[in-house]
Amino acid sequence: MIKSHKQLTASLLVSATIVAGLGVSAPGNAAAASSPSNSVMAAAAGQTAVIEASVRLRSTPSTSGEVVKYLQKGDQVQIVAKPNNYWYQVKTADGSVGYTSTDDKYISVNSSSVGTPTAPSAQTGTIKYGVNLRTTPSTSGKVLRLLKKGEQVQLLAEPNSYWYQIQTSDGSIGYISSSDQYISFAGNGGTGTVTPTPTPSVPPAPPISTPGASAQIESVISVGMGYLGTPYEFGSSRNDTSTFDCSDFIRQIFMDALNLKLPADSRQQGDWVKSNSTVVTSTSGLKRGDLMFFMDYKGNSASAYAGIDKSKARISHVAMYLGDGQIIHTYSVASGGVKVDQLSASWTNRFLFGGSVIR
Repeated sequence: MIKSHKQLTASLLVSATIVAGLGVSAPGNAAAASSPSNSVMAAAAGQTAVIEASVRLRSTPSTSGEVVKYLQKGDQVQIVAKPNNYWYQVKTADGSVGYTSTDDKYISVNSSSVGTPTAPSAQTGTIKYGVNLRTTPSTSGKVLRLLKKGEQVQLLAEPNSYWYQIQTSDGSIGYISSSDQYISFAGNGGTGTVTPTPTPSVPPAPPISTPGASAQIESVISVGMGYLGTPYEFGSSRNDTSTFDCSDFIRQIFMDALNLKLPADSRQQGDWVKSNSTVVTSTSGLKRGDLMFFMDYKGNSASAYAGIDKSKARISHVAMYLGDGQIIHTYSVASGGVKVDQLSASWTNRFLFGGSVIR
């Protein structure tokens, strides 16, 4: 059984009071934000914006959302989505993703089209299998209710490649998994699963690197993406999802997605993979969903690792390979917590071996 975890509360309410020091002005009409409505909008692809005054980047579109970082005047950001009239979802230059106020004293958008309602769908979907409707596109989002097989929903947006924002027949708005095992769409006069025009993915989901990639691995990756931005803490509690270190993050996403409990630290996880999988020692042999194990940092150049017997080197870090040269992991407070990175030369030089948890 998975133990209960402390989850970040994703409030859908925006306070009508100006909260001192929060870096966000609350709207004058609180009632407008107190319940879901068709004012939920998606931003057009490719829009950029400039931060006009220091403002907090938050984990959820709410003043109760955890602060991911501070955005400074002059910072350039990409608009990803506009979940309501008071918040933008943005991506920063360093890849951080979160929510910031739409107030023009904090942000200036380089396009006049933001705020224009879009219907990436004009599609009605049918629930194929019971799935949770959540307040945020994350497995840590509060469950609004269980959608039942056969329910009809309207697609509003696709905030990333793992979640749909939908509206139910009773007017509820929330997020569900985009996996086609849960929902199908009728398109072009026929029935079947179709992909709606998405809002920009953050981070963009890499293509599946091998044919027939396991649906279980896709579920694990989806859970991992839901934890993007969760702060780093060395030796984080294994009973708590408010912070992660590298091995805690990997362990948690397999527990959440598959109820599979891996060992608690990276060295034990490496031993587990060696005992239960076919190990690869070259990054070219990795496939989507493989765990990757790394040694201590010695420097950026390959020469710094010359002469090291990597078969005997001590594991100091674990990550998951996403394909297309990308990894998801967490490794320091300064890096911003859980994030997707390119598999740089530095990481490649430190790579010891990898392998699959799911065979």
